[in-house]
Amino acid sequence: MTGVPGRVLGLVLVVLLVVAVAVSCSGGGDGESGVPVLGDGPDAGVDGVRAPSDAAGGTLRVVTSEVDSLDPQRSYQPGVWNLMRLYTRTLVTYASEPGRTGELVPDLATDTGTTPDGGLTWTFTLKQGVSFEGGAPITSRDVKYGIERSFASDVVVGGPTYVVDLLDDPDNPYAGPYQDEAPDKLGLAAIETPDDLTVTFRLRSAQPDFPYVLALPSSSPVPAGEDTGAAYGGDPVSSGPYAITTVDAATGIVLDRNPQWDQATDEVRTALPDRIVVRTGLSNLERDQALLAGSADVDISGTGLHAATESRLAEGAGGDVPLADRVDDLTTGAVRLLALPTDVAPMTSPDCRAAVAAAIDRRAVQETVGGADDAVRTSQLWPRSLDGGPEDPDPGPDPDAARAALEACGQPEGFSTVLAVPDASASVAVAEEVRDQLAEVGITVEVRPLPATTFYATDVGSPDNVARNGFGIVLATWTADFPTPGSFLVPLVDGRSISLVGNTDYARLGDPAVSALVDTARAATDPEAARGAWREVATAAGATGAYVPLVETRVQLLAGQRLHNGLVMAPYAGHDLATAGVR
Repeated sequence: MTGVPGRVLGLVLVVLLVVAVAVSCSGGGDGESGVPVLGDGPDAGVDGVRAPSDAAGGTLRVVTSEVDSLDPQRSYQPGVWNLMRLYTRTLVTYASEPGRTGELVPDLATDTGTTPDGGLTWTFTLKQGVSFEGGAPITSRDVKYGIERSFASDVVVGGPTYVVDLLDDPDNPYAGPYQDEAPDKLGLAAIETPDDLTVTFRLRSAQPDFPYVLALPSSSPVPAGEDTGAAYGGDPVSSGPYAITTVDAATGIVLDRNPQWDQATDEVRTALPDRIVVRTGLSNLERDQALLAGSADVDISGTGLHAATESRLAEGAGGDVPLADRVDDLTTGAVRLLALPTDVAPMTSPDCRAAVAAAIDRRAVQETVGGADDAVRTSQLWPRSLDGGPEDPDPGPDPDAARAALEACGQPEGFSTVLAVPDASASVAVAEEVRDQLAEVGITVEVRPLPATTFYATDVGSPDNVARNGFGIVLATWTADFPTPGSFLVPLVDGRSISLVGNTDYARLGDPAVSALVDTARAATDPEAARGAWREVATAAGATGAYVPLVETRVQLLAGQRLHNGLVMAPYAGHDLATAGVR
């Protein structure tokens, strides 16, 4: 790993800066000298706001890794979705309030949508007086056209396709606006726009979580007359408080104020900085160095601190302000798990699957991925950030139970299988740890690394390929695109989700009883009843042994020295750019 001299220099600079602040300030917020205190204490931005301030002006300096696309219909990176909150608006979006960042609030719409039939039909009314950066009013037709772009799989590629799955007619598939023969390019029948301010969606099946789909940037409006197709990400039309003015590999992405944005129509974004500059392509350690040295204010990559930086958190950074006071710690919702394909022998036997589960030592897996700072143990198909999940007993390995299960499944001496894993060092290390654990009870595992670029799409996303290669175990990392139990569970455990390409039910769990529980959960209208119903889904799916959850990723977010209003946006695993300011 390169960059160690820069890290040392960055730490020297941060010590000098913190000493200066410690002399002039005390407590939280701004001192009498006007110099902000660098940290309000550990996790200040998780349940509250770090260094709150309504001061406007300055340049917010953002760092991240690679950006897949600035086209809102083509990005599939939560960190980029965080950035897009600055220049795209959607019918609904995530709240920018402590403790509510997983909740939806109105954005372009006047409310979070109404459905008269349990989620099959959704209607939204747009606010008046909202414009694109060029001054044209945003209408229901612009929202429809933006969503239609996701159907153009030959031009607009890489982004989420929930809207395609929910709105397309399989008997008469829509090919997107570029092949649309309607004069206005608005031929998708499932979206109706009876007037400028009303948009109605008619789904193929009831979906209570549909508003969360509409909170994705891929559901943001695009003016048809300014759509440049595959090149749209070079200069997307802004509907938010900032507009992209420069995209340069050397100087980064620059966003300046959009004069057409009206604060009166936007209760989510504060738009305090005059300018935002985003430096891309930085490694984990380089991003940490920039935050430590004061040349960056916020990292939106969502990967948290590098191990070399984590080791310094308990150290004082001058005066009485340790680096830990500038850190927000959270679990990300990304669960690393073993999928045991139920159509690959001997995992066709529930007892053979139970033998694998009983042999697993989650504490050892946790240590393999970096220890308690980087992961929390879990035995449930339920992220910690979602309330109301099944109780987690945190079981340890039980070799006797594993051997008894092997006896019950007709394999008393054990069996051999193949463990498919993405060819990345951290994942391979976990796979090798699992292999060694299973060997202790007589299960012989061949760890087979597969290209990370094709792993989910074709290698384990193709049931035929999994069966053909005898992948009896798949090591996968699963995270939902939005913070609801249904979003996390359905793609994994509902047998109706199984597909020939891009399959996400990695265990091929096709249990009708589990699918029936999914239907019950979707039909529940009372939030508490719905949460209980989804808990039953998770419990029933877990009882099949088709999945063995291991650990959930945990990250530490370091706030830059100048960052104010540091609010952790849990769905994006980063500090919210919609409210961030600098001093």
